[in-house]
Amino acid sequence: MIPTVERPRGAGRLTVQGWFQVVLASMILLAAIGTILGAQVIRQTNHVTDRLLNRSLPAAAETYRLQSALVDQETGLRGYVIADDRELLVPYIEGKAVEADAAARLRELLAGRETLLADLEAVESAAQTWRTDYAEPVVSSGATGPVAAPNVGRGKELFDALRVRFNTQNTDLTTSIADDRAELSQTRQRRDLALGGIVAGFVLLGVVMLVLIRRLVARPLGYLKDASSRVAAGDFDHHITVHGPADLATVAQSVEAMRERIVEELAASRTQEAALVRQAGDMDAQTVELRRSNAELEQFAYVASHDLQEPLRKVASFCQLLEKRYGDQLDDRGKQYIDYAVDGAKRMQVLINDLLTFSRVGRVNDSSVPTDLGQTLDKALNNLATVIEDSGARIERPEELPELVGDPTLLTMMWQNLIGNAIKFQRPDESPVIRIDCEAGTPESGGWQFSVTDNGIGIPAEFADKVFVIFQRLHGRDEYSGTGIGLALCKKIVEFHGGTIRIDTDYTGGTRFRFTLNPAVIDQGVSV
Repeated sequence: MIPTVERPRGAGRLTVQGWFQVVLASMILLAAIGTILGAQVIRQTNHVTDRLLNRSLPAAAETYRLQSALVDQETGLRGYVIADDRELLVPYIEGKAVEADAAARLRELLAGRETLLADLEAVESAAQTWRTDYAEPVVSSGATGPVAAPNVGRGKELFDALRVRFNTQNTDLTTSIADDRAELSQTRQRRDLALGGIVAGFVLLGVVMLVLIRRLVARPLGYLKDASSRVAAGDFDHHITVHGPADLATVAQSVEAMRERIVEELAASRTQEAALVRQAGDMDAQTVELRRSNAELEQFAYVASHDLQEPLRKVASFCQLLEKRYGDQLDDRGKQYIDYAVDGAKRMQVLINDLLTFSRVGRVNDSSVPTDLGQTLDKALNNLATVIEDSGARIERPEELPELVGDPTLLTMMWQNLIGNAIKFQRPDESPVIRIDCEAGTPESGGWQFSVTDNGIGIPAEFADKVFVIFQRLHGRDEYSGTGIGLALCKKIVEFHGGTIRIDTDYTGGTRFRFTLNPAVIDQGVSV
């Protein structure tokens, strides 16, 4: 039964979500106002800064360059008049070009600033008057020394007037730069005040939000936490009452309902626990029975194989005795029939032995111990030494193979079957070349990855899965010997060691088997 909900205390008209929405709306409004105000102030600051850095100061530099060019003209002309050397006119000629360039640049930089443009025009006008009335006539007439003496006074008077324009231009430009700097300082102050006000507003709203969180959230949640902790500690009869705003009251009601549901489920779980204990006991008994059944099955397989082979041996023996004793009385067809019977009995013996070996993988004589794969490979190659020598096979193997936990006998059998198959299914006109590779598995999969590659006749991609099925053959017995159990046995050994095996169908130079061994997941379970 859900307890009666108390009236929330201290909640006011707004819920916690409502208060947060008010504060959030205030922050959004403050951010919008601050963004607009800040954008205007920053835009004004950038405008003044740009005017100072990109117009006024470069204009000062160009003014100095303009005046220097005019002084160079006067200096070069005076040297020419005194020394009568036209080489000294080079500063005069170059100065005119520099003056024209500087004046054009100044008109670009001072666009819209009428006073400074007027100063520039005054300087240019005075410079043109000096050149027209004095400099150009001197240069064109070639009068130097005493001949030019009457005009020197006039030239000095005109250039002194130009220097007056220099001073006026410099004064106005300095005043303009000072005004720009003062305006920049003022705009920066306004910018700092605006940004400071925005930050102060956000800080104030942050303080308000902290107070709201403490009063409307932290205290009610603290009570709810304490009450929930008592229930979690085992006091399931402790009722959780409602405190705080309406939304937290809803949470408290839900927690109380959950407590009541837990009490109900706890009673039901105790009943289920008792049932599970009984089921676990039954499963343990079934496991013991299953192990006993497996042991009996292994014994049956051994006895059955022994009992099946005994009559087969008798059939083969008596057929051979018939051929020996009555061979001279039999025609060729009779001898052929006897050969068929003997061959069938022998093949049946091989099939029974192979089937017994297949069924006993991982069940009988399981000895999972630290095993050096290099040693198991050596033993397999030693078992195949005669076949390898007769076929002229070349084995390429890593210098070292890893050590892992496994059954050395089964691993030797796996290597022997894979390498034996590679030699058996060789190309008629080529000696077998068998390469064994090994590398560590990925961090996700773990274990080791191996491949056995040969240059034999290969296996078509459509039979890549079929070859791992027991007694499945791709060739007739008259072409290749065997019972078709070798690869099925390899698959079972690999899976027993926690891995998988497959044929790499992308490889076309023969056959490539890829398999993994992951001893951490060796199958130790019970199977039938």
